[in-house]
Amino acid sequence: MSNIEDEKKGDVYTSANHLEYEEKAQGVISDNFGQYINDAADASSQQKGQTIREAVSMYPMGIVFSLIFSTAIIMEGYDTLLLGQFYAQPAFAARFGFYDAASRSYQIPAQWQTALGAGGQVGQILGLQITGWASDRFGYRKTMAAALIAITGLLFLQFFATGLPMLLIAYILLGFPFGTFQTMTVAYASELMPVALRPILTTYVNLCWVIGQIIASGVNLAFIGDESEWAYKIPFAIQWIWPVPIMIGIFFAPESPWFLVRKGKLEDAERCMLKITSRAHYSVEDARKAVAMMVHTNEIEKEVMTGTSYRDCFRGINFRRTEIACIVWLIQTTCGSPLMGQGTYFLVQAGLSAKTASTLNLCMFAVGACGTIASWPLMKVAGRRTLYLYGQVALFALMLLTGILGSVNLAAGTPSAGTSYAIGAFLILFTGLYDLTVGPVCYCLVAEIGSTRLRAKTVVLARNLYNLGGVVVNVLNPQMLNPTAWNLGARSGYLWAACGLVGIVWTFFRLPEPKGRTFGELDILFEERVPARHFARTQVDEFKAAERNAASAALGGGAMVH
Repeated sequence: MSNIEDEKKGDVYTSANHLEYEEKAQGVISDNFGQYINDAADASSQQKGQTIREAVSMYPMGIVFSLIFSTAIIMEGYDTLLLGQFYAQPAFAARFGFYDAASRSYQIPAQWQTALGAGGQVGQILGLQITGWASDRFGYRKTMAAALIAITGLLFLQFFATGLPMLLIAYILLGFPFGTFQTMTVAYASELMPVALRPILTTYVNLCWVIGQIIASGVNLAFIGDESEWAYKIPFAIQWIWPVPIMIGIFFAPESPWFLVRKGKLEDAERCMLKITSRAHYSVEDARKAVAMMVHTNEIEKEVMTGTSYRDCFRGINFRRTEIACIVWLIQTTCGSPLMGQGTYFLVQAGLSAKTASTLNLCMFAVGACGTIASWPLMKVAGRRTLYLYGQVALFALMLLTGILGSVNLAAGTPSAGTSYAIGAFLILFTGLYDLTVGPVCYCLVAEIGSTRLRAKTVVLARNLYNLGGVVVNVLNPQMLNPTAWNLGARSGYLWAACGLVGIVWTFFRLPEPKGRTFGELDILFEERVPARHFARTQVDEFKAAERNAASAALGGGAMVH
């Protein structure tokens, strides 16, 4: 085997097992190396052969801890949607906006809507970059806890905001912990869960987002007739419910075993595996084999020169993996989903009353929650690629139809009730299909595509491209919807249909199918540069290569083969 440098100078490797494996990685093959590979193969085989029911029985506490981490996304879903809905709330608009004689209502200026949305995205971009570094240095638990402490204090700035400039500062600073939530939740779920549960627990992050949107819609509907400052202050204050319970859960949660393996702490990784599994279905021997599989995967990635820096995300085969993760997440925002985030405001501009629009918005996200849950069995049957591709096709058609209805309203001069309700129905259907396909599947794909050594940083880069797309969207969306700007209303569906078509073409040619693959198998498929459309049918045996390497090294050879 070729020489492999330590991940970081100064790392202290205290595990005897890790030191032994490192010697083997340098070509000093001991007598029981074959057994080590067999242990890793057994753990991989166990995961690939598990049913969902068996995995649930085996990983009960792992599921609990993953759910606790993911709950933080409810806060982001809630806060993000709240701002978009406040634009249509009379009390908020009267306090922070101005009276528009043409529309006979208070309006938040389009440029301020743009600034508030873009400010939050900028904060998230910066927070994500810090998270990538912090999670690699301090681990997932400490990074997540720091973000929860930060958001608890920053919410005061949002609650006591006296004007749009102060509110903008609050959203920029709140973006930092929200960026951490976006990375840590999906990365932690993917590294804690076996193959059978990985798609469910990673897409549960999307369900948490929808739950936050449902809560925000319900709270906004409850205060729709209140014209006092408490109509928006109480919804802001509700966010203080979440951080403390989540921090308590994280205090008892284990660190990611993959992170511990990357740091050479194999004994800690084994203890972690025992903490998240059931003693009735999982033994100490099983934990040892699972860690052996992680070490084996880590060595495969080190052998193909996968480092742990952001620069490594753009080197060699990792560039392709980074591209896939980034574009998959960007498509989430270019397929038309921004209309959901400002659903109430969009429906009001389409001709509905504020109360009717708020009610439909609540129904919209309830349908979205059902869609996310329904995606779990569909992913098992159809796979990620198929669901993601056909979901985009359906969303493209709905955006095109929405644009056509907007043109019908324009031609009529005055929006008709029937057409406006049809637009609302299309938006509800769009949300259901989005949260059945593109929304949840994206989280699963991003969590699986990156290498284990670069997972957190790959998620950071992917989410940051999504956020950069969000900055552009936050410039365009208010201009398209605001009656004091372009006033396109439902005709904005044409733009999202065009963007959706580009996403469909990219997905067909570039998106692979990772369904049922271990991380080691994915490493080999990418190393061999298997075309995206051939991933599902290509046979891989990651451990045959290791056996050949052991034999080669024992005979004096040093080359690593796959």
